[in-house]
Amino acid sequence: MFRLALPVRRLALAAAVALSVTPMLVSRASSDTPVAKRNETTVREAFQRWAAGASIFPTLLAPDVVWTIPGSGPVAGTYRGLTDFSERASGPLLSRLATPIVPQVHHIWAIADTVIVRFEASATTTAGHPYRNQYVWILRMKDGVVANGEAFLDLGAYQQVVDDNPRRPR
Repeated sequence: MFRLALPVRRLALAAAVALSVTPMLVSRASSDTPVAKRNETTVREAFQRWAAGASIFPTLLAPDVVWTIPGSGPVAGTYRGLTDFSERASGPLLSRLATPIVPQVHHIWAIADTVIVRFEASATTTAGHPYRNQYVWILRMKDGVVANGEAFLDLGAYQQVVDDNPRRPR
């Protein structure tokens, strides 16, 4: 079902290991710091609102966010600003979904200004087919919002929805 499940899990494991580096290698890097706790809470609450049906991006991302989707394919690249990201990255997918994306968070790790989230998401396409994907987001927080983000996901599953489903009528 999830073609890239193993690579995504490996990425999540690598992120978790990176966050647990000994204090000698990362000074004052702990999820127990007030900044890390605040950032984790901000992200966790945004995901809870998203799971309840609210849009996550306008409240969690800074207007001038820099969002990168590594990999190859039409959606891979770097987006500058919430509008650019919404129109060119999330818009093509969301316009082909009949239902909202519902996230299921598996892990959230926070250290200083960085929050890493591993989650699955599902929805129904406009053609009535299931959309499921696994994600790892690495979020660099500033002033309570995401200033920089990296999203790792199965780009093939994303592109299949875009290629094989009609846009929702406006």
